[in-house]
Amino acid sequence: MAAARTGRPLPRRPASALAERWTRIDGLDVFYRESPDPPDSSVMLHLHGFGLSGRYLLPTAERLRDDFHTLVPDLPGFGRSDRPAAPLEVPGLADVAVRFLDDRGVERATLVGNSMGCPVIWSAAYRHPDRVERAVLVSPAGGVHNQPLRRAIRQLAQDGVREPPTMVRVAAPDYLRFGVPSTVRLFRALTGFPMVERMTALHIPTLVVIGDRDPLMPGPARVRELSRRTDNHILLVVIEGAAHAINFSHPDELAHVIRLFMADRPIVDDPASPGIARAYELYRGTLHPPRR
Repeated sequence: MAAARTGRPLPRRPASALAERWTRIDGLDVFYRESPDPPDSSVMLHLHGFGLSGRYLLPTAERLRDDFHTLVPDLPGFGRSDRPAAPLEVPGLADVAVRFLDDRGVERATLVGNSMGCPVIWSAAYRHPDRVERAVLVSPAGGVHNQPLRRAIRQLAQDGVREPPTMVRVAAPDYLRFGVPSTVRLFRALTGFPMVERMTALHIPTLVVIGDRDPLMPGPARVRELSRRTDNHILLVVIEGAAHAINFSHPDELAHVIRLFMADRPIVDDPASPGIARAYELYRGTLHPPRR
């Protein structure tokens, strides 16, 4: 699987141990990061939240680069990638994520998303069911809990003070590049997407990871209650002390949980991170693969 080239310059200082590359999708230059020496194992595609690039996903993606063939694109319109002529909504972003897999020669992949990345994964699995092997939904916000819009904006402000201070240095340039009008438009669309309710409809093994300090999500008990309403493939895991951007704030714990999920092993706290944060299983759907 050769790296595509566009002639666009790469950043002078790589942001992680992942290789940084360019390719072209639908006539647009798309920036992405990839395992420098991809292992002969499952492909894992990481999808970012609204207004952001893939950069804040790198702490978790970097820890998984030797376990899975890891890919972290900036979707068109975000980060360093080109803007399409018309802004892409969630279904369009899902389609372009699949075309990115086509470009990389990948038939099936596990998709890992945070925030907006979760509706994109849901749409990709719905529109292209043969392309998504497993789903990892981290902080899948959206729907009535984030309505009306002023409530969602207040929740986002509350989350800002709960994230690591270093998150601001990563997120601020992305938001400035994306622009205020685009941020408000897409954020409004996402608050109307009932992600927590729709995640139970996925027909593939699905890991849902939430933080107990995330103001953009219902509490863990409420998410469990919603998950129990139907037979489903969900494995619900809580990381104590985490807010919304778990991929950035708790990469060791999240990477540990993802490895266990991919191996269908019981979810246990990471013994390498004692006393830092606790991850535990809250719910396992009746259709989820049994523990090995």
